[in-house]
Amino acid sequence: MATTDRYPRQAATLALAHALSAAERGLAVIPLSRAKLPALRSPHRDASGPAGPPCHGECGRFGHGVYDASTDPARIRELFAAAPWATGYGIACGLPPHHLIGVDLDIKSDTDSAAALRALALRHRFTIPPTIIVLTPSGGRHLWLTGPPEVVVPNSAGRLAPGIDIRGAGGYLVGPGSRTAHGAYATAPGTAHLAPAPCPRSLLRLLLPPPRPPRSGGGPTAGGAHGRGLVQFVLAAHEGQRNTRLFWAACRAHEDGIGPELTADLVAAAVRTGLTPREARGTIASAARMTTHRLTRDTPGPPS
Repeated sequence: MATTDRYPRQAATLALAHALSAAERGLAVIPLSRAKLPALRSPHRDASGPAGPPCHGECGRFGHGVYDASTDPARIRELFAAAPWATGYGIACGLPPHHLIGVDLDIKSDTDSAAALRALALRHRFTIPPTIIVLTPSGGRHLWLTGPPEVVVPNSAGRLAPGIDIRGAGGYLVGPGSRTAHGAYATAPGTAHLAPAPCPRSLLRLLLPPPRPPRSGGGPTAGGAHGRGLVQFVLAAHEGQRNTRLFWAACRAHEDGIGPELTADLVAAAVRTGLTPREARGTIASAARMTTHRLTRDTPGPPS
């Protein structure tokens, strides 16, 4: 019988302790179930009526997956108290201060992901620097790297090479000390004291989606590098992520004051992922309304 079956309370206590330790290092965390999924279900799962823009926690309740992630010890304790069955924790990628990028080297009978990564490193002339490595129950490895704040690295599965998955913005890594149905995750010997190392530039270029061909008669993407990063984030969306990514990018654009200028680029990117222009503009309009309301609410009024 697995340890998590015999001692569920101890497993939950250990998971919380490991999560709090990770938060001390600036890593935002969420509780995970034995299946490596967010332990808290969405509070909107039984909602009826017309579907609106996805909620990323604006409702104030738990159950929004990686959007619940926090480094605040009080909030983390609340998350785990709401999920006493949690036996692990996830570390959100892409968030400051580390802007974590996870390179997941999976082990399969027909794939040597470590050899594939070495071949990529040789071909593109980069070296993985000493960094934190987490060993998975299946024999795989997670390499922790950091990215520049202005670059949005998308999640991908097998795009870099067979057996190599990337965890970027909107994704998470199973933290060391977590217990799952298949075993425990542990930091590789000699790496626990390390900080996540910067991602080599040549590798970082491989992780980003290919640049969008220029539009005829159009100029550069509005908002400079930040605007291009938001557009790339939308372009990297898979089915089931398209509205979520577009809504998130539009919110960030409006918060930074480039929303109107970036709208055309975001619509074009969303259409390339499979949304219709009407769907894309509707999602962006919802993001603009929500962002305007939040900024107005949070702006202090004149002194009395």
